[in-house]
Amino acid sequence: MPGHPRPQPVSPPAPASSGGDRIAAYDWEGLAQELDDYGCAVLGGLLSPEECRGIADLYDQERHFRSHIHMARHGFGRGEYRYFAYPLPALIGELRTALYPRLAATANAWNERMGIQEAYPAAHADFLKACHAAGQNRPTPLLLQYGPGDFNCLHQDLYGDLAFPIQVAILLSQPGRDFTGGEFVLTEQRPRMQSRVEVVPLRQGDAVAFAVHNRPVQGSRGSYRVNLRHGVSRVRSGHRHTVGLIFHDAR
Repeated sequence: MPGHPRPQPVSPPAPASSGGDRIAAYDWEGLAQELDDYGCAVLGGLLSPEECRGIADLYDQERHFRSHIHMARHGFGRGEYRYFAYPLPALIGELRTALYPRLAATANAWNERMGIQEAYPAAHADFLKACHAAGQNRPTPLLLQYGPGDFNCLHQDLYGDLAFPIQVAILLSQPGRDFTGGEFVLTEQRPRMQSRVEVVPLRQGDAVAFAVHNRPVQGSRGSYRVNLRHGVSRVRSGHRHTVGLIFHDAR
């Protein structure tokens, strides 16, 4: 664990008019350091409360989605989610496109440190072309809904041979008002050591970028890989909505 104090979530002054503008307003050097140190980084205030409510309200409008998953049927936990269909809602698509190149720099640095011979292109459109050429054509951004007693088991969102190693989740509901419980949880399995748990506090509109599968950690003899999983603890009351931005498409 690094010896310096953990920085606070990095926030832009206020949500900008477009997804690209607001993503550019963050301190990406600081966020990249957070990802390196802890496997996750919080982008405070990415969405306004009005934007959060507008996206959450899409959940019951089936025309926006390609499929509907009930977690309990598959052993994923309790709760449900819907995968967006193409074309994505404008703001969701803008954020996915704008976030990708910022995160690709970290993803490429991680692969180099872990000895993985794979480089992610600078533009998200080029990465999606590679996914589609590999038969991964289905969009993966999703909208999740939890009620009392619901939870999401620890898991990894991979979906195919091509998988981008960083993902972003945006909390749409207000903790303490709309729901209680339901904390975002990240676990890190370290070789020959006990697992490390990270509980990430989020406010409405905050986003967390996090490692999906593996990331490098600096040891006394160089970098080594750790394996990560993420989930959501039990919602104790109310309802919790979240957007998940996954950057690869699925089979």
